[in-house]
Amino acid sequence: MSDALTYRAAGVDIDAGNAVVERIKPLVKRTFRPEVMGGLGGFGGLFDLSGRYREPVLVSGTDGVGTKLKLAQILQRHDTIGIDLVGMCVNDVLVQGAEPLFFLDYFATGKLDVDTTVAVVGGIARGCELAGCALIGGETAEMPDMYPPGEYDLAGFTVGAVEKSQMLSGETIVAGDVILGVASSGPHSNGYSLIRRILERAGNPLDLDLDGVSLADALMAPTTIYVKAMLELLKASPVHGMAHITGGGLKENIIRVVPDGLGIALDASSIVLPPVFDWLMREGSVAREEMWRTFNCGVGFTVILPGDAVAAAAALLLKHGLASSVIGEIVPAQGDERVQIG
Repeated sequence: MSDALTYRAAGVDIDAGNAVVERIKPLVKRTFRPEVMGGLGGFGGLFDLSGRYREPVLVSGTDGVGTKLKLAQILQRHDTIGIDLVGMCVNDVLVQGAEPLFFLDYFATGKLDVDTTVAVVGGIARGCELAGCALIGGETAEMPDMYPPGEYDLAGFTVGAVEKSQMLSGETIVAGDVILGVASSGPHSNGYSLIRRILERAGNPLDLDLDGVSLADALMAPTTIYVKAMLELLKASPVHGMAHITGGGLKENIIRVVPDGLGIALDASSIVLPPVFDWLMREGSVAREEMWRTFNCGVGFTVILPGDAVAAAAALLLKHGLASSVIGEIVPAQGDERVQIG
């Protein structure tokens, strides 16, 4: 019948979805760990935990990459946004001392473009390799009329595990502990609604040179994945706490892991804004206080530990290519104001 309807006619191309699966199989397989059971194509991903832990605590996390997606789509840069997706999730579960074990992704678009989808998932697979976790499954959803042409959305989900006795709860943090700030690669995946507004006001000068790096490259630099370095540090150093600097910036994230009765004193002079943040602050006339609570300001992760452990910790991180410096300390809380920046 000439008026017979098909799923393809309704805007969903099953063949394109199958083509994506076939092309991503080798990318996904590179992320597998010995604990992964089976392969792609099942209704659920299988992961064997037996024999690895005595008292395992599972730590889960989920996130997206915010409106950095908009910039990726404008610039047609789809191959690294998946690294951001993984980084935002695995760095979060890492804070409690957990090793990320596996990851799942959700990719939704109006009309499936095979090359774009494979590029995005390829970035997710690369992020999983950097984190040492398995890309164990995912969902690709083609939803006509839900998204404008060329746009897509992403969400990520990870599960990690830690021995109950080794879980970081912050309870060992004491006044006098030092806060070691570990360098970020840029804004990571936070503050991009403000970033895009500043870009518009400045006339979108994406080719602008910032110390040898274009503004576009600086803004699209993928989120640093701290997992392997921090897991090694946890075995070698008396770490009392860690914080992933995401939405809320330096002002709101570190204090989340500090027990009641204690506060943090950050030394503003120890945090030198990298060029991309300096440009954003100047071009957007953004107040310093707003910078502290919106961006990581060049510090993507923090480690709280005794002062006499800082030198060895910094040396270990440097072996992993991560620069770090002391940015503050733990102090007794002063009333309701637990965060001091001065």
